[in-house]
Amino acid sequence: MSLDASRVILGTYGQVFIDGNWQTNFNHLEAKVEVQKKELNLSGDSWVRHKLGAKKGTGTVSGFKVTSFMLEKGFNKFEIISKLADPESYGFERVRLINVIPDRLQLANWTAGEEVKEEVSFTFEGYELLDPIKA
Repeated sequence: MSLDASRVILGTYGQVFIDGNWQTNFNHLEAKVEVQKKELNLSGDSWVRHKLGAKKGTGTVSGFKVTSFMLEKGFNKFEIISKLADPESYGFERVRLINVIPDRLQLANWTAGEEVKEEVSFTFEGYELLDPIKA
């Protein structure tokens, strides 16, 4: 069976919610989790085995500067919910990022005659898949 192209999700319909408030100015969100793996060499086994270790969540949210919302949040922990809801997809997906902490705050970054963009890199300490997309 071939892929139904209409089911491919477009980021156009992505939404960012910070502490429950929709941030209409953000048009990009990336979040990922990396896991540390411990290598184990076992006697009588020619394969290197792996044991899962600590996880690290990192991400970036960016878009247009509209308010001082992110500056007011400061370095206090908050929650982000990512929502993808393309009307032609099999449904929508929501992922909650827990204990989000910004890495840095953008205090000023502007050029006359250009729109001001805002980018915040962050770490997080857990996630929850709230609504999965299923075919």
